[in-house]
Amino acid sequence: MVHVLETGLEFLAHENPNGKPSVQGYNIINGQLTSASDGGTFTSINPAILNDTLGSFPLSTKADVHAALDAAHAAFPGWAATPAPTRGQIIGNMGRLLMDHKDAIVALETREIGKTLKEAAGSVQEAIDTCLFFQSEGRRLYGQTVNSELPDKELFTYRRPLGVCGIINACNFPAAVPFWKMIPAIMCGNTCVWKSPQDAPLLSFALARIMHEAGLPNGVINLVHGKGSGAGQHLVDAVDEGRVNKISFTGSTEVGKMIGEVCGRNLVSCSLELGGKNPLVVMPSADLDNAVEGAYWGAFGTAGQRCTSLGNLIIHEEVYDDFMAKFMAKVESTRIGDSLVHDGVLYGPMLSEKYAKDFLSAVEMCKASGATLAHGRGRISSDNKPANFLSTAEDGVYMWPHVFTDVTEDMECFHEEVFGPAVTICKATDFDHALHLANASPYGLSSAIYTNDRLEAYRYKTGIKAGMTGINNSTTGAEAHLPFGGVKGSGNGTRESGIWVIEAYSYWHAVNDELSGKLQLAQMDVEDVEMAEADVDWTQLA
Repeated sequence: MVHVLETGLEFLAHENPNGKPSVQGYNIINGQLTSASDGGTFTSINPAILNDTLGSFPLSTKADVHAALDAAHAAFPGWAATPAPTRGQIIGNMGRLLMDHKDAIVALETREIGKTLKEAAGSVQEAIDTCLFFQSEGRRLYGQTVNSELPDKELFTYRRPLGVCGIINACNFPAAVPFWKMIPAIMCGNTCVWKSPQDAPLLSFALARIMHEAGLPNGVINLVHGKGSGAGQHLVDAVDEGRVNKISFTGSTEVGKMIGEVCGRNLVSCSLELGGKNPLVVMPSADLDNAVEGAYWGAFGTAGQRCTSLGNLIIHEEVYDDFMAKFMAKVESTRIGDSLVHDGVLYGPMLSEKYAKDFLSAVEMCKASGATLAHGRGRISSDNKPANFLSTAEDGVYMWPHVFTDVTEDMECFHEEVFGPAVTICKATDFDHALHLANASPYGLSSAIYTNDRLEAYRYKTGIKAGMTGINNSTTGAEAHLPFGGVKGSGNGTRESGIWVIEAYSYWHAVNDELSGKLQLAQMDVEDVEMAEADVDWTQLA
């Protein structure tokens, strides 16, 4: 085994047939670079250029996951005892190293999952912001002093770490989301086993090495690669074996429910950030040009591969025709291609062939629901491509933007998340109808309304059942100091980001310090306070 820092961040790589570097990747367990115990591997493929292999990575076994858990358990006492300001300083170092390597990480994220360079830069900046925010939280991991009802007694509360946290994140935000999870986790004194996304192992490998270069002790964060059904399932199964004290998961609602059941029967905390069918309402008072921009980006940014992407676009009937004319003009002009080659593209390829297959199935579901296909022709090919498609279709996994109209709330496509470049569009007769439609899906992650009527904005933000709401803004967007998460089918009420996430990675410890030298019992030994009796006939004062 080789220590994670011995070869630095300069990966020893050979050239693949495309002339681009291809890396031999490893798990990182207790600070050591390790292969899968049975030698199994899988590859990471550039979805924009399918013959571009980024590297080979361990297909981790149960033994590998358990070795990572052993390392995390061994590191926990020492890390939990490390002063919180010191933990914060290491986290600050991570942020500064991310800034130093930002351009390279952004290019790597774009190559590995097909994001545009601008979006990848936003994802990496979110990781940087998270580090810088939580660096100072190391000096604000506050408890309280509480007044006792008895004399000569002091009461205190302290935040305590949970233990070993299992971290499982999706590949669409492979820099931002794991930092959302692990930075507050280690700030609170926990240790982690991180199962990287199957479609972003190289970026995860690079980020884990940066964490160690920042001064993170061995075993505090352990990285294992592999499939969700393999290494990911082994990590969840370890909850039943009493080896995991917390699971934090970002992904599908179906998988999230399974994880919630496992954690629930073991009384183990879980954070579940799941899917969405996010509504955006356009009212007659809205600035239509602004609303079109927000809806267009919400629906098709990141090729629609965000949990906060626009799902149901709800347009008031008074402005429906005007809005749709502007919106469809934008859709028809969409620039699609490889951001590493072409400037100004709105979105690139799907994250992988698997996501492409699932998206095409969802498109068929929308058709079968009875919705009208107003734009879109499935997968882009050389003889089936939009006017502004800029790349070579057969090289990658590219999709048309899809627009479905005449959607009603009794249709399956109204309720089901479509993870890809597609939007379903409904008409609303008035504000109350629009709010009803916005709340009618089983999800409750993000939401938005475009209106210049302040009462409508107020009624929407107080009436919507969602974790996040944009007013004259898109359904997408997050900041490192604002809570992120949903309700209903979108999550279990926990939040990522900001000071609120600390609640998810710590528990409150109440301490009762008896200074009197004798046993004093709350509620029983409290002296009664005698009330004075006034010489007044209160009945005569009326």
